[in-house]
Amino acid sequence: MCGSTVGGMSTEGVDVTKETVIQGTVTRGEAPVAGAYVRLLDSSGEFTAEVQTSATGGYRFFAAPGDWTLRALAGGGAVGTGVVSAGVGANDVDIVVSSV
Repeated sequence: MCGSTVGGMSTEGVDVTKETVIQGTVTRGEAPVAGAYVRLLDSSGEFTAEVQTSATGGYRFFAAPGDWTLRALAGGGAVGTGVVSAGVGANDVDIVVSSV
């Protein structure tokens, strides 16, 4: 996982003219959340993929263009949601988690 850069995570080495990249950072308050699980759900709510966040709270998916929901699950029952209509290129979605 790459560290955060201005405008989102680095896409160095990724051909964003051909790939649909959904990426971002999971935070609680102002702090990044390492080790959270981020789930990628399709437009019907079906589970598609899951990744764990990096030490800096970053995550990244390669997906098809379309409507996606991201659900972050962190320690202590913290949850957060993000949505995106992703197109080819880098699609940044930051997720803030809070306790239920």
